[in-house]
Amino acid sequence: MEIGREDEIEDMSVSVTVSPPSMGSMQIAGNNGVHVSSHNMEFISQAYLQNMYSGIGIQVEDSHANPDRPLPIFLKFEDVEYKVRNSHRPSNNSVRTMVSRLATQPSVEQDRYKKILKGITGNIGPGEILALMGPSGSGKTTLLKVIGGRLLENVKGKITYNDVKFNAAVKRRIGFVTQEDVLFPQLTVEETLVFSAFLRLPANMSQQQKYARVETTMMELGLERCRHTKIKGISGGERKRTSIGYEILVDPSLLLLDEPTSGLDSTSANRLLVTLQGLATTGRTIITTIHQPSSKIFHMFDKLLLIAEGYPVYYGKAEESMEYFSSLRFIPEIPMNPAEFLLDLATGQMNGISVPEDIMKDQESADASKAVIKYLQLKYKSLLEPKEKEENHGTITAPAHLQLAIQVKREWTLSWLSQFMILYKRTFRARCKDYFDKLRLVQAIGIALLLGLLWWKSSTNTEAQLRDQVGLMFYICIFWTSSCIFGAVYVFPFEEVYLVKERKADMYRLSVYYGAGELFGAAVMSIQRAGMAASLILMLFLLTGGYYVQHIPKFMQWLKYLSFLYYGFRLLLKVQYSGDQSYECESIGGCRPLQSSPSFDTVNLKGGLKEVWVLLAMALCFRLLAYFCLRRRIDAVNA
Repeated sequence: MEIGREDEIEDMSVSVTVSPPSMGSMQIAGNNGVHVSSHNMEFISQAYLQNMYSGIGIQVEDSHANPDRPLPIFLKFEDVEYKVRNSHRPSNNSVRTMVSRLATQPSVEQDRYKKILKGITGNIGPGEILALMGPSGSGKTTLLKVIGGRLLENVKGKITYNDVKFNAAVKRRIGFVTQEDVLFPQLTVEETLVFSAFLRLPANMSQQQKYARVETTMMELGLERCRHTKIKGISGGERKRTSIGYEILVDPSLLLLDEPTSGLDSTSANRLLVTLQGLATTGRTIITTIHQPSSKIFHMFDKLLLIAEGYPVYYGKAEESMEYFSSLRFIPEIPMNPAEFLLDLATGQMNGISVPEDIMKDQESADASKAVIKYLQLKYKSLLEPKEKEENHGTITAPAHLQLAIQVKREWTLSWLSQFMILYKRTFRARCKDYFDKLRLVQAIGIALLLGLLWWKSSTNTEAQLRDQVGLMFYICIFWTSSCIFGAVYVFPFEEVYLVKERKADMYRLSVYYGAGELFGAAVMSIQRAGMAASLILMLFLLTGGYYVQHIPKFMQWLKYLSFLYYGFRLLLKVQYSGDQSYECESIGGCRPLQSSPSFDTVNLKGGLKEVWVLLAMALCFRLLAYFCLRRRIDAVNA
């Protein structure tokens, strides 16, 4: 389902209306009569209340009812845990291994898995920005992926979106901006957003409406000045805003960002957070991981979740975090950035921070940091977590119309052929420089001239001259085959990051993307390994191609039937020569037919349709195998 601007698709089968609330009584009423009392109103920011509930009705079936707002999402996560499997190398000493197993049998489950997230609870509503803070390795990005539905296995706890569990319909409502900006460097900013709009926006939006959406997005993000600049030529802040624009084109209700300020200077980072604040005021729910923001950026967050070693140590309003830790007698002794102070607490580094005396009693210096972290974790469990579970998770229920609306599934917006044409145009635009590279053109023209000169005035009058022509034809077969195969092999490994990102967003079918590439690149997905595999296979095919070695041992003859060079070279000979053609006319024995030449001992120069059909079948089979390998690799990455 899409609640968007006036030009959006009206393809919804469910119609629900939001009754405008009574702002005086501070209650939100849904069609089911469910009310949210005033003590829960912190769930929605004031800016969002003023914009969202001002007498505008939301109809799932009619997009004109709410032209500028995405569907509100109330996110709740409770006791979220995530673990990964440990990789233990088996010991060579069997006795030691057996003794170790007997000694540690009760803790086998703990040894087999490592917990990354250890019971995290929180909530966030439309119009709010939640910051996930903590030191490196604390679990921030893992939690973000779990919330975004990108990690589904080995997850415990309860995560709901408008009190609905994660499903395919919810997935289409989530925008995920990764830490790395995965964008085609050869495309301009405008081209990047246009192709994304054409792939992801509804099919019955006109081209003019999609272009208008791109224009609006660029204006919101301040990208007008660099619209015609290629991605590889823009600044880090502009690249990050382009990545955000790539996601918000389809009006996601929940926007997740992984370290969006990483690598940016303070000015660019501040500008980016101002942009996120603007996006939040339109009704989006925004969650971002951030490592060590400036004090100015810190005060832009509505809520804060501080994580230490996978455990939460603070959850609540960002502006109240310093007061909370002061109440626990953790007070900075020198002026400090609040974010720096919180990160010191999360790592147990107490330099410049006063600590309650009872914590440090009987603690060695090595254990002091662990004692501090343990104390903060226990205080969170006793003071903050019960309040969060009781007040927000226990009493707040999303209105029935929002529960129903978020379950309306949106199918593919475009047909297979339309997606193929858009990807074809984008691929051509991104690779046209490579296709028409000067060095490549010089290489092609130079090789063509060289081969032409070598062929010029060559003849089949004698066996030696015939042998020269056959060798030249085999070289032609090798050169163009190797050029094509290495060009195709590197396609998938180079574009894996783009493919994984866009497949996770369900932008298009995998079968639409496939067509330009071959088996080795799709199966290996590594530039070095794909090239090595292609080289080995090509050398094997060269030896069995029928020129260097014509009489192959019987136990190896099956290899030649897998070689496209074998069939291609035979077909080339049949096209060029006729078995009845005469040669060696000046010899003592007189003219002989070409078929009697030793060069054609294993080739019947008549026919040729067999080779044509075999090559066509090979092309189809290799591509099918490559597609299944590609699907297997991408599914494994997405899992």
